Amino acid sequence: MYAIIKNGGKQYKVQEGDILNLDKMSLEKGATIEITEVLAVNNGELNVGTPFVEGAKVTAEVLGEGRDRKVITFKKRRRKDSKTKRGFRRDYTKVKITKIAA
Repeated sequence: MYAIIKNGGKQYKVQEGDILNLDKMSLEKGATIEITEVLAVNNGELNVGTPFVEGAKVTAEVLGEGRDRKVITFKKRRRKDSKTKRGFRRDYTKVKITKIAA
């Protein structure tokens, strides 16, 4: 059984026991969250919502917060002596999927 959820403009395919990094939610470790933005659920047959599946929710437990590796963007325009360098580190909340209810 799996579900496709939406969080922070991104979509994730999750199963029970999966660990994933969602956008930062400022929750303490050990808290539980319910994600109601479920786009599709597959429990033998695929149930697709319009846009969300009615009555479906995914329960997750917060494992902690952190920051991803730095992503560097570097733009250089040849023969112009023009360049820009920027770094970005995404803040995330690490969660473990505990239950998928269709």
